[in-house]
Amino acid sequence: MPDTKDGQYLRPWSQAFYRMEIEGLLEESWSDCFAGMRITYRRRTDQSVVTCLTGRLMDQSELMGVLNGLAEMHFPILLIENISEKSEADLNHKESQRANPKKMEDKNET
Repeated sequence: MPDTKDGQYLRPWSQAFYRMEIEGLLEESWSDCFAGMRITYRRRTDQSVVTCLTGRLMDQSELMGVLNGLAEMHFPILLIENISEKSEADLNHKESQRANPKKMEDKNET
């Protein structure tokens, strides 16, 4: 049986926190259609866009619904990752820093 990073078993009917990356831009307004996952994006050095979806899903059938929706919209899926609770907090912190770089600059100046 697959083991998660923190030693607990992942079960098909268990809640889990996921991070997914897709090729292309999926606007934040689609969040409700994708189980309320947080949608952010970044640009690569070649200026192409990678969209990141993060959030807690109720079970693996909800995960399949998200993946099917992305496939129906013809987004190439680059990454699907199950994230532990500790990593979830770290990821949220990093994303908030990336979304508000000016606030971080202000803190560094004082």
